[in-house]
Amino acid sequence: MPSSEKTDAWRFAQTFASVSSSVAPFLDAVVAELEARSWNPGDVFAIRLALDEAVANAIEHGNRRDPDKKVRLSAEISGERILVSIQDEGPGFNFDAIKDPTLDENLELPQGRGLFLIRNFMTHVWHNDKGNIIYMEKIPQDEAQNP
Repeated sequence: MPSSEKTDAWRFAQTFASVSSSVAPFLDAVVAELEARSWNPGDVFAIRLALDEAVANAIEHGNRRDPDKKVRLSAEISGERILVSIQDEGPGFNFDAIKDPTLDENLELPQGRGLFLIRNFMTHVWHNDKGNIIYMEKIPQDEAQNP
């Protein structure tokens, strides 16, 4: 559990162009806030990786790297959790149709690894019906469980 003096939730929301470099300030701000709240370094790493993957998916698969399309990012961080949403302007997709990339028959498929990482690094992952918004929640690990 983070051991920070901060008790208020920190919130950040912004819309960015579908260019990878444009979202770096968001990712950096989230990591800085987690570190300021003394989140476990393992959890900070997991969250950063999940956010990187989700943003890359929104830009590449959702918005097809169209710099005129936007990605909307929001985060709320407290001592108990981080909740993030990432929305693209794409047509969406069925998250459940993505095959498990760890199965032998799927090892050479070009998709699914990012979502697999996201699902394994975050506590809860869900999406809207259209499939163009992903919601991710991470509840911090106890230091004894995740050194």
